Amino acid sequence: MPLHFLSQSDLTPKTIHALFERTTVIKGERLSDALLGRSLVMFFEKTSTRTRLSFEIGMTQLGGHAVYLDRDSSQISRGESVADLARVVSRYADLIMARVYAHRTVAELAEHASIPVINGLSDAEHPCQSLTDLFTMLECKGRLEGLKIAYLGDGDNNVAHSLMLGAAQVGADLWIASPGELQPDTWFVDAAAKLSERFGGTVTVTENIDQAVEHADVIYTDVWVSMGQESENERRLELLRPYQVNRKSVSGAKPDFVFMHCLPAHIGQEVTAELAYGPHSVIFDQAENRLHVQKALMVYLFESSRGGE
Repeated sequence: MPLHFLSQSDLTPKTIHALFERTTVIKGERLSDALLGRSLVMFFEKTSTRTRLSFEIGMTQLGGHAVYLDRDSSQISRGESVADLARVVSRYADLIMARVYAHRTVAELAEHASIPVINGLSDAEHPCQSLTDLFTMLECKGRLEGLKIAYLGDGDNNVAHSLMLGAAQVGADLWIASPGELQPDTWFVDAAAKLSERFGGTVTVTENIDQAVEHADVIYTDVWVSMGQESENERRLELLRPYQVNRKSVSGAKPDFVFMHCLPAHIGQEVTAELAYGPHSVIFDQAENRLHVQKALMVYLFESSRGGE
C-alpha cells in the first residue's frame, strides 16, 4: 500500500526530522534527478499561487514532470467519480497532489489510488504548510523543542489545525489565541492532546492574546476570511479585529521573535504592514521553503511506495 500525506499526523516525529535533514540538502543542491522521468498530477478545486508553483517547479527541479488538472477541465465536471479519477491517474502518474474543498475528497482519492496522495489543502488541514512552517522555525531558531509559538486569529482553520498536530509532535508549545466562536475544532484539540502526551509538545487554546504572546519565539497569523467564507465576512472581521498582529499585540514577545504568515496576506486586517514587511518577518523565507520541503516530501513518499528503490 502506498504512503499518503493527508494529515500532519501521518508522519512520525522521527520522519519529520529526517525530512528536514533532507530538505536542507535539497535546498542547497537545487537540481537533482531524484524523480527523473516521474510524474505528479496536481488536482485543483481551489485556486493557488504557492501550492501550484512549489509543486510544479519542485517536480521539474527533481527531474520529473507535473500535470495540472482541475475540476472544470476534467471529466469530474461531467460526473466521473473521484474513485475512478484516482484509479486512472494511478495508471499514468507516480504521485497525486490535491487541493480541494472537502477533506473527504482527498481521503477518497487516497482510498482508491495505488500511488501516494498528498493533501495540498482541504477544509480540515493544510499539512504541507505546517510541515514547511516547522522547518522554517527550525531554520530560524535552531530548534523546535521548547519553542513558544503564538497563533493569533481564526483558530478553526486548516492551517491552525495542522500546526497544532505538528507542534505537539516536535515538542513545541503552541498557544492559539482566538475568539470563542472561532476556536479550533474539538477533534483537533483532542488529537493534539494525545500527541502531546506521547511527544512532549503542548497546545493551549485561549481568548487571551497577552498570555499567548508573552515570551513567544514565533508569532503566526492567517487570513480572517478564507475561500468559501465570504458570506461571513462582516461577522468575522468584527470578532477578529482585536486579534490583529500589530506593534501593540506583539509587545510581550521575545525581542528576537519571528513573524510568520502562510500567505496570501490581507495587510491591514490580520497584520499591519509594519509587522508583515518589518525586520521580524520571515514570510517570504517561509513561502520559499514550501518548494524545498515538498521536494523532500515527494521523494520520501515515492521512495517509500517503491520500497526505497
